[in-house]
Amino acid sequence: MLSKVKYTEEELVALVKDGNRDAFSYLYDNYSRALFGVIYKIVAEETEAEDILQNVFLKIWNSFSSYSGDKGRLYSWMLNIARNASIDFIRSKQNKMNSQNFQSDNIVNEINRHHNTSVNYDHIGLKNVLSKLDEEHKLIIDLAYFEGYTQDEISKKLNMPLGTVKTRIRQAIIKLRTIIN
Repeated sequence: MLSKVKYTEEELVALVKDGNRDAFSYLYDNYSRALFGVIYKIVAEETEAEDILQNVFLKIWNSFSSYSGDKGRLYSWMLNIARNASIDFIRSKQNKMNSQNFQSDNIVNEINRHHNTSVNYDHIGLKNVLSKLDEEHKLIIDLAYFEGYTQDEISKKLNMPLGTVKTRIRQAIIKLRTIIN
């Protein structure tokens, strides 16, 4: 009977940076479900989300040497990779659809379907943490990190100056750091 090994974040980072495949498997086992939830929330297609997740973990493995704990927590770094890969997928998919001359109704329906997808993030405690933010910060974090909007798109959607959007995102992240730590 095998006992399940547990690593601190520092141990895990050191082992993965050294190319330890067991530590990377541990990383995948402990973070893949949470990252899949975020990816699925953005792309709204299970098969595509699974493919993106695999590509995200390949990118994590190949670029792990660039991770620095000074710039943020490991999960935040991986979440940004997953989020960016998902947004890139959506944008490339939209470009393909536009280049194939789809009717605008089809694109609107696809976007609406994408934004109406609901995923339960409570299994990783995000719902509880986000509930501690005030409404303006919660809305901006939701749009930026779970719906895949860029800062410029948030600015236009909320009719708010881009500088204000950037400031509020930064304030929200600072508040989340204090809540989590």
